[in-house]
Amino acid sequence: MSGKTIRVELSQRQDYRFDIVFGDDMPVLTSDEPAPLGTGLGPSPMHMLCAAVGNCLSDSLLFAFRKFKQVPEPIHCVVTADVGRNDENRLRVLHMNAQIRMGVLAASLDQLDHVLAQFEEFCTVTQSVRQGIPITVEVFDSAGQQLK
Repeated sequence: MSGKTIRVELSQRQDYRFDIVFGDDMPVLTSDEPAPLGTGLGPSPMHMLCAAVGNCLSDSLLFAFRKFKQVPEPIHCVVTADVGRNDENRLRVLHMNAQIRMGVLAASLDQLDHVLAQFEEFCTVTQSVRQGIPITVEVFDSAGQQLK
């Protein structure tokens, strides 16, 4: 099995604030912890974890529909992370929930059941994170009808 290596470089700027360089002429992202540790001048690592899960799920759903020449756009995703203490009293992400809303009615999409049954399996980030954190995924159409 061939693999790919992703490289991200972080440089501390001040206290808990880091510049994150992704390379390939991508913009630099500044991360920071919220107060009282940091100043909140950028997303925290937990924000970025939520963003990575939501982005990957949204991409996977879009890709699955586009394979069937379907247009579910625009897609909107909200990811929440429940943070609490584990058995060792360490702060951890205990559960995540992703709610994806498509920009069209369910009735306008062919292959809906097929796509909903499999798109999560192709989400590299979510399936990797799920090995340690339970993640619930819900999908809604533009009228708010829950489809998954």
